[in-house]
Amino acid sequence: MSTSAISPTTAADTTKGPDVTVTVIVFNDAERLPRAVASLRAQTHANIEIIISDDHSTDNTPEVARQLESGDERVRYLRLPENSGGCSAPRNRAMEIARAPYLMFLDSDDELPPDAVELLLAAHREQDVDFAMGQVERVRVDTGARSTWMPDLVAERRTVQGIEAEPRLLFEHLSTSKMYTKAFLDRHELRFPEGIHYEDQLFSAQAYCLARAFTIVPKPVYRWYIEPYAAAGAASISNQRHKISNVRDRIHVQTLIDDFLVSSGHAGLRADKDYKFLKHDFRMYAGDLPFRDEEWLRQFAGAVVPYLDDVAPSALARLPRSERVVIQLLRDGRLADAQVAARGMGHGVAPRQTTADETGRVYWGDRVPVTEQTKAELDLTELDLDTRPFPAAQFRHEITQVTKGPGATIDLDIRTYDPGLRLAVGPHAAAVHLAPGGRRHTWRFRLDVVRPGVYEGRVRLDLAAAQLPVQGFDGTRHPVLELEENRQRNTGLLLAPLTFTPLTASLRPRHGLTHRVTVEPEGRNSGRLQVRWVPEGVLARVRPLAVRARGLRAVLAR
Repeated sequence: MSTSAISPTTAADTTKGPDVTVTVIVFNDAERLPRAVASLRAQTHANIEIIISDDHSTDNTPEVARQLESGDERVRYLRLPENSGGCSAPRNRAMEIARAPYLMFLDSDDELPPDAVELLLAAHREQDVDFAMGQVERVRVDTGARSTWMPDLVAERRTVQGIEAEPRLLFEHLSTSKMYTKAFLDRHELRFPEGIHYEDQLFSAQAYCLARAFTIVPKPVYRWYIEPYAAAGAASISNQRHKISNVRDRIHVQTLIDDFLVSSGHAGLRADKDYKFLKHDFRMYAGDLPFRDEEWLRQFAGAVVPYLDDVAPSALARLPRSERVVIQLLRDGRLADAQVAARGMGHGVAPRQTTADETGRVYWGDRVPVTEQTKAELDLTELDLDTRPFPAAQFRHEITQVTKGPGATIDLDIRTYDPGLRLAVGPHAAAVHLAPGGRRHTWRFRLDVVRPGVYEGRVRLDLAAAQLPVQGFDGTRHPVLELEENRQRNTGLLLAPLTFTPLTASLRPRHGLTHRVTVEPEGRNSGRLQVRWVPEGVLARVRPLAVRARGLRAVLAR
């Protein structure tokens, strides 16, 4: 039997050194550390070394780590003499004592799938590559939903002969999805940069550029637990976007990558790397702009605009028009306008207003731009706002006021913007759709013209009339608005006021199951209206058991 086929219950071969060293970095995470280590002890390839590298925890992590060390001879505990404040130092100290020819890294709040080591080690043994990488399975802690990180990049098995052959792989910047040969890292003196955040981005960029070849395995090799809405104090570094220091840290690491590309002879990758920054890093902050205050916006622009001014024009040109508009508004200091534009990114939401010049070119906003650069970036002519087929036409539906009505009703004052002047002047039929538990309910109303391109109306939603499944419903839905003209329909997002006091009611439908329903602002993404149902009473006690049972069946079926 080959070593890579050893079952998880088979003891490691102690007559030779370990094949792979997996470093688990930890800081004040005594609760989740055992789960991470258990995922390593259950690996189908058992001949591994497990180093727990503790960044000087102040909770009971040391006690937990020593218990894990005493329970398995493959486990070693390393405690740093002082806290480094990041991931780099604990990884680097572990690399100094690692005994295996192949290295992997795991964070204490994540896991490795059972065959992760086996899959990546097999890829190394099949071909002489500097590292092998696989899929990352993302698991939402709040919902249990699973998805694959950057799925298009890791869908096909292949060996890449240098990053220039596939520069789009720069988007997959995680160090934890890879198994490296120690000789490769030592030969290039490649270590994690200490004293900075987003160290994975620089380390991975360096590894990609320095590697002669690397293999991609289209199977999960890392399980990443994410808490996107964790409390600010408990959020991971990547989820602390509300901090201006976080913005500056991310920009700083971009400049370090840029310097490395030049010094290592890979300056030709700058445009691809800039596109990755714009489409991934900057895009996350841009999506948060509507929810930031004026002072934060000012500091954010001060941090990012100088870097945006230096990105490759070809990278900027690859972005969707809605994202280019947000960037240019920031560069022009139109911060409030940037917030308005950011709510439409990725959703086909129109601007409130457009302006045409004497040649017929159409621009975002209430004025014709002055500079050639601003004209180029705010030019919406290519969107054909005035001629698109009606089902694909772009409108903007904003709720201007949410009012509680009698019983479980709410009144929505809605303003619809039609910058392409697609709607004939006069009243228009509209409807709001809401589908809890897959059962759609519709409330119809009328939009009246305020002025060309702007319509307003009021609709009352009776949430008690929305039919719920017999077994009840525990979830969130976002109403949409539908327009109809000449027997054609157009459906779009319904944007809520960014802040308003949530409205709640207790519902007892005809079948007798009680729910508490809350109408609230989404508070993220585009800021849609959000309606949330929570079972109450007996149903509240029964449903969690059913959900857990379904989850267990799903795990057993994997």
